[in-house]
Amino acid sequence: MTARLVACTRCRAPLPPAGYNAPHLGTCACGARWQVAVFPAALRTPGRGAAAETVQVEGDAGCFFHPAKKAVVPCARCGRFLCAVCDVEFGGEHVCPGCLESGRKKGRIQQLETERTLYDSAALALAALPMILMWPLTFLSAPIALYLGLRYWNAPSSLVPRTRWRAVVAILLALLQIGGWVVLVVTLVNR
Repeated sequence: MTARLVACTRCRAPLPPAGYNAPHLGTCACGARWQVAVFPAALRTPGRGAAAETVQVEGDAGCFFHPAKKAVVPCARCGRFLCAVCDVEFGGEHVCPGCLESGRKKGRIQQLETERTLYDSAALALAALPMILMWPLTFLSAPIALYLGLRYWNAPSSLVPRTRWRAVVAILLALLQIGGWVVLVVTLVNR
């Protein structure tokens, strides 16, 4: 993460970070005079694991959730100061746990996935269960299982990583069932 730049109120050009927290007024290219007081952690790259950076000292802001800990970054959504423990980097921005949970509940964070359809498991169930329960249903379920197995081969499987053995078994079972139906129909037609 790089330092966030404050924009000039007149021309919206980014103001140089070297002039932030300076005791004197700066001048923008448009001629506007400016003085910016910025929380020091907003200018730093968030550090993790350094014990010296986690304890709050006089003059530094504390974490909103842990006042005794030194804040390292503000939340991109609500502006609360966060320590390294509370900082959640998500989608290229730093958010607090409260904003992450609120965005999940209200559906404001589109990149956050909490569930996925397991097409490989559905294909396996469609290929295997009709064979056990009622084999004539394989006439319909085998093509559907084959379609699901092939169509969603590259789709993300689960939120928890797993292998593709279910899809492979479903495709093989579906092909065997379709082959069995072809042999049965050809045999009946040639009688």
